[in-house]
Amino acid sequence: MPSDVVRVIYRKYDGSAHRDYPARRLTEDDLGVWLGVTAGTKSVYHGRPSVEQIPFVLLVPHHAWWTGMFNPPPRTSEVYCDIASPARWENDDTVHLVDLDLDVVRRRATGAVELRDEDEFAEHRVRFGYPDEVVAEAEAAARWLFGALGDGTEPFATSYRKWLALVV
Repeated sequence: MPSDVVRVIYRKYDGSAHRDYPARRLTEDDLGVWLGVTAGTKSVYHGRPSVEQIPFVLLVPHHAWWTGMFNPPPRTSEVYCDIASPARWENDDTVHLVDLDLDVVRRRATGAVELRDEDEFAEHRVRFGYPDEVVAEAEAAARWLFGALGDGTEPFATSYRKWLALVV
């Protein structure tokens, strides 16, 4: 039986720490594993201790080059997707992801969808030596997410709300 608590570890392509936090396994479905993080959860952000101020739900897809973070108000991003390597699970209680800089975000107030951190992606592509296939997968994931966050594709329309209600 899978663990109730999952450690989520994001690193950058060079192996440096990015984010690290515990999350509660909510469910697993055809989309992936849904994890909940409550306000007050202790985390590490860029190697520094932190505490989550606003709860969120993280969808870790089974075989995709992204993760999706679903947020309640007052966070200004309703959905925040990190372009990342496909999840690598260590047993059932730890998931490893490599953050590839690009982010696709849907703003709560306007519904506007934004592609963010293209400059960081370009810089790290050179500095860390992203292979061409990693660049292609990251760019394809960003294009797909940009459309999906804007056109009502699930899970970005409403299906995430039932999981978010469990952590708010």
